[in-house]
Amino acid sequence: MASTRRPTYKTGARRSPDRADGTPANVISASKAEPGPGVRSAAPGAPDKQQDNILSFPEPKARRRKRIVLSTIGVIAALVAAVVLTAVYSPVLALRTVTVEGTKLLSAEQVQAALAPLQGKPLPQISDEDVTALLQPLVQVKDVTTQARPPATLAVHITERVPVAKLKHGEGLQLVDVEGIPLSATTEDASVALPVIDAGEGALAPELFHAVTAVLGALPSDVLAKLSDASAKSADAVELKLVDGQTVIWGNAGEKELKARVLTALLKVPADPRNPVRIYDVSVPRHPVTR
Repeated sequence: MASTRRPTYKTGARRSPDRADGTPANVISASKAEPGPGVRSAAPGAPDKQQDNILSFPEPKARRRKRIVLSTIGVIAALVAAVVLTAVYSPVLALRTVTVEGTKLLSAEQVQAALAPLQGKPLPQISDEDVTALLQPLVQVKDVTTQARPPATLAVHITERVPVAKLKHGEGLQLVDVEGIPLSATTEDASVALPVIDAGEGALAPELFHAVTAVLGALPSDVLAKLSDASAKSADAVELKLVDGQTVIWGNAGEKELKARVLTALLKVPADPRNPVRIYDVSVPRHPVTR
């Protein structure tokens, strides 16, 4: 007789027992293993599939911009250096012409002859110091400035020493500046309207000479032109003579600028024929005296 008992089933999946190492039996794991014996590896030179998977990223914009800027600066610097070297050493800029300005005691030819050693030298290599050294033997030159005028001209401006008197020594006359430096020989004609300092046959004492030239150096050119001679019995007793015969009692070299202004003002006062002035005393400039 057939059995009427129905078969029974358990709900849920059946769990397999864990392995000895604790890994669940139903977990699938994979790992890359080194090729074992008998397993052929990729042939040398064959493309590596892993390297094919590496991505190359573009260069950052900031770094690229910096590299471009540095490269540009380097090129510009090289070009500038080339231009400078060409200008400094190029025969195109060699000196061929010297123009001279500001001379009265000297002639332009004298200055050009002194600067002849500079001919053929490139203009960028010529300095004021070079020109000053070559002009040093010309005592009339007090200062000099230069200007290069490419392609081949050097403009030289001379500042000469200013003569303030004619120094009479024996039979000769020399133009001298306020420092007593002889500038050139001269004569007693009216073409050079400056007072005469008579040193006689011997040498004028240096302190007396400098006392006189310090006074003359303070006077404006129009007053100097009215003087006939200057002398000093001592450093405190400087006297000037006008071409019209009047005497100027100056005293010492103190307050010479104020004394010069006072004397200039006195000489501009119209002359009075009934009471002519023979002496201008400016030794005390705040209280001048005429008589």
